[in-house]
Amino acid sequence: MHHYINIIKETEFTQDEIQTAIDLSAIGLLEDQTNYITFEDSDGNHVLKIELHKQLDQLESDDFAEDLENLYNEIGTNDFVIEVSDNDPMEETYDGDSFYEAYGDMWFNEDDEIDEAEYQGRKVKLGKPMRGDVKKFKVYVKNPKGNIVKVNFGDPDMKIKKSNPARRRSFRARHNCDNPGPRHKARYWSCRKW
Repeated sequence: MHHYINIIKETEFTQDEIQTAIDLSAIGLLEDQTNYITFEDSDGNHVLKIELHKQLDQLESDDFAEDLENLYNEIGTNDFVIEVSDNDPMEETYDGDSFYEAYGDMWFNEDDEIDEAEYQGRKVKLGKPMRGDVKKFKVYVKNPKGNIVKVNFGDPDMKIKKSNPARRRSFRARHNCDNPGPRHKARYWSCRKW
């Protein structure tokens, strides 16, 4: 589990403010790089999120926030809020059917002719991703031979992080999503989700 420092303020962050927070978060550590991102939240506030290199207990969190507040006051930064959290503010987590409530059905049908078909003796909708039984999601499609197949995709233990531009770019590059392959393969449907 990672901990994050989230600094929230109404104005954009200066390079000094960003560097001060990064330097404090890396004191005494051997890591080469501190991961951080700045973004605007839904309320229009600017957020600087820094991934900490270790978990903090309550006392360490309070000390860290106090030290950062003192450093910010020294460089003239006022009106900010500091949160130490184990929740990634860029991560979207959905339980149950909340994914479908947020995004709706991801219906896709290439040929507009077949909406339903029979798979192992039961009627199924084609091209409609749904919660999976083996993997995170499943979808029924017609393969090039004309057979109806079930495509399982997605790791059930992983969370979808498509709202984080860096992670989305990385996933799409890793899976060559510019050329996702045929509809009857898992990569095609994973790329559609991302």
